[in-house]
This record gives sequence, C-alpha cells and structure tokens, in this order.
Amino acid sequence: MDIEIIQREYRKLNTPKAASIAGILFALLFALSLILLRLAIPEAISTETNWIESGKTKILLALRLMPFAGVSFLWFVGVVRDHFGEFEDKFFSTVFFGSSILFLAMVFTSMAVIGSILFVAENFTVNAIDEGMVYFGRSIVYQLSNIFGLRMASVFMLSLGSSWLGTGIYPRWLVIITFLIAVVLLFVVNFSLWMTLLFPAWVLLISVYNLLSKRKAKPKVAATRE
Repeated sequence: MDIEIIQREYRKLNTPKAASIAGILFALLFALSLILLRLAIPEAISTETNWIESGKTKILLALRLMPFAGVSFLWFVGVVRDHFGEFEDKFFSTVFFGSSILFLAMVFTSMAVIGSILFVAENFTVNAIDEGMVYFGRSIVYQLSNIFGLRMASVFMLSLGSSWLGTGIYPRWLVIITFLIAVVLLFVVNFSLWMTLLFPAWVLLISVYNLLSKRKAKPKVAATRE
C-alpha cells in the first residue's frame, strides 16, 4: 500500500495594513479617556466625594474606551517592532517591550481602581462612602498612572529612540523629539497632570509618519571588491 505524502506550503506572515492605524486609534482613544478623567476628577487628591456623582458619566465613558486603547497600543508595539526588521536588537527590544507591557498593566490597574470606586458608590450612598477609602484609591491611581506608569512610558520612548538613533531607521529630528518628550515625562510630569497627553501625541506623530513614509528597515548589502 503506497503511503501518500502530503506536502504543505507554509507562508510567511506579513503585518496587516490595518495595523498601521493602530497607533492613531490608541492616541485618540487614550487622549480622550485622559481628558474625560481630568474633567471629571479633581486634580488635587482630597477626601471629597462630590466628583463621584458629578463626573460619573465621563468616568464611565473613559472606562469603556480604555480597553480598546490598550488593544490598539499592543498593535502599535507590534508595528514598531516590525519596522526594525533584521536590525532589531535584543537588548533594546527587551527593554522597550517590557516597559510597554508594564505601562499598559499600570494603566489598566488604575482604571480598575477608579471603576471600583464607582461600583462602591452605586451600591452605597455617597455620604456612606468612607472618605479614607476614596483618598486611598485616588492615591493608588495617581501613583500608578502618573508616577510609575508614565515613567515606564518614558523608558519605552528612550529605548526606542536609542534603537532608532543606532539603526538610522527614523530621521534624526524624530529621534530628538522622542528624547525630549521622554525626558519631560520622566521629570516634569509631576507639575501638571495634563502633561500626560504628550505620550499619545507622540504615538500619533510616529503613526502618521509610518503611514506617510510606508517604509521598513531593509538590510544593507556591503559592497564587495572584485
């Protein structure tokens, strides 16, 4: 009995064209979520609970938008890695990939804390909510999103900027902008919470550049002498 050998053809996966707009979607959704939260929640941390009822609609909308922003950010990270091609460095890639995951995890955790405060408020009257619990929850959100989360975003940008500078994949002016915004997020963000909008603005800039240039790193062939 003859044994029939089935040969399968395998194809190399290519990055979907739709992935190029992932960064734009993240920038818009993330920025909108931040703006809604900033408008609904007072900037100064206090034991006040009036914002829970007055800003409930804005906060709920931000909570619904943030998961989609997170998924778009993961696609953006994939697009960035794809642009490196064969020039991807393991060291810098590990740093930028790890910092991106930590950034997203901290953002999701802070949003979960805000959602938990609203959940408690829906089951108890605002007057019955423990002010110390609200103060503690807001402190956690501030520490996660504005202290540690944005520092991870800064590390994400610094590692990418260093890789772009070494490989020459992106122009030098874009690398300089990346370093400047990263330094601002690393040291200056504590002075104004609105400075967090610089990160989605940077992602938007990178994504638009990728769409307009439609370029990908290609290995350079060394010249040979005959």
